[in-house]
Amino acid sequence: MAIRYLKESKPDSERAEDDAKVRAVVEVTLKDIEARGDAAVRDLSVKFDGYDRESYRLSDEEIQALIAKVSDRDMADIKFAQEQVRNFAKAQRDSMLDIEVETMPGVILGHKNIPVQSVGCYVPGGKFPMVASAHMSVATASVAGVPRIIACTPPFKGEPNPAVIAAMHLGGAHEIYVMGGIQAIGAMAIGTETIDPVHMLVGPGNAFVAEAKRQLFGRVGIDLFAGPTETMVIADETAADGELCATDLLGQAEHGYNSPAVLLTNSEKLARDTLAEIDRLLDIIPTADTARKSWEDYGEVIVCDTYDEMLQVADDIASEHVQVMTDRDDWFLEKMTCYGALFLGPRTNVANGDKVIGTNHTLPTKKAGRYTGGLWVGKFLKTHSYQKVTTDEAAAMIGAYGSRLCMLEGFVGHAEQCNIRVRRYGGINVPYGEGAPYREAAE
Repeated sequence: MAIRYLKESKPDSERAEDDAKVRAVVEVTLKDIEARGDAAVRDLSVKFDGYDRESYRLSDEEIQALIAKVSDRDMADIKFAQEQVRNFAKAQRDSMLDIEVETMPGVILGHKNIPVQSVGCYVPGGKFPMVASAHMSVATASVAGVPRIIACTPPFKGEPNPAVIAAMHLGGAHEIYVMGGIQAIGAMAIGTETIDPVHMLVGPGNAFVAEAKRQLFGRVGIDLFAGPTETMVIADETAADGELCATDLLGQAEHGYNSPAVLLTNSEKLARDTLAEIDRLLDIIPTADTARKSWEDYGEVIVCDTYDEMLQVADDIASEHVQVMTDRDDWFLEKMTCYGALFLGPRTNVANGDKVIGTNHTLPTKKAGRYTGGLWVGKFLKTHSYQKVTTDEAAAMIGAYGSRLCMLEGFVGHAEQCNIRVRRYGGINVPYGEGAPYREAAE
């Protein structure tokens, strides 16, 4: 086995130091929000966003005025993208069925898929107005039937971004707030004097937003740990060249200064061509300052001898986005087990998934793809089971088994729950509290 790194990223020890600093800041900030509510949120908004207003919630009139600023072309594009997201979410929702089965005569078991009752959707937008994130969270929650959807986004260049607000409103948000960062996450989860807390938080964000969600998990539900964007390109010379690989890597590296981008290939020529193209493109693209820093600190180029080695490395990294351009794309689809989303073939790309094609772009990062997929309509639904026993015979029979199994564990009170049903519905007369005889009598 030969796995060679032509370029390595920042060591894990340095990443851990960065994470520790973020954790400390978030912990202090959330405590402040819990203690001071709206006042803390206002102080943080002024400090980090340079933004203040009487109420951070937009009125219906303000929402309509902002929507009126969106051009017809942009509005048509937003509606097209939301239609794609809704269509796929509806198909996913239709696959999730309530069930009820009679597992034996008189014993009925079932489950219901019930929407989470309130959701807070975070839509990033301080640096780039993330219009698409509104589709992914708000519109998907709407398809799931969530009865209260609130949405927060930071100001963009000092004002609410009209396109983001339009996407939130069209997606189905019931309350829209112009707030960003930790203060938005804290306000939605903890609540303030003017904002009722939600049951669940969803949406991507920077390291501080992701850490705030992590610290609040348990108090509220979260979709997943969605940290800085990650991308991986798996390529060979049959389907890709250096320009294509470099474009797909830098297209995600521009998200932020800490966005991992990895090329995984079995061709050293393709690897070196890609490195050369990255240098060329970084002299051209307008977002080069961000992309260059991200690539320098978090970019990797890995050359393997075999496709099996490539598969092993890919599953170990478990990247958020995985662009596959090889002579065996479906083989990777069949074999890969740990990732956020796959983008198969040179005709597709991660930006399609981010913005318009219909799959959800809120995806697991930092190896979370090992245990969860991304945000989808099912994340907004809770599957709750129920049971019914409808005949005397079934009550006595199940009760007998239950009694013996409870006594096996020493739970006499549990056994008595079963015993009383056996006495009432099975006609077996054993005094209350004498659970042990049911090990024989209930037979």
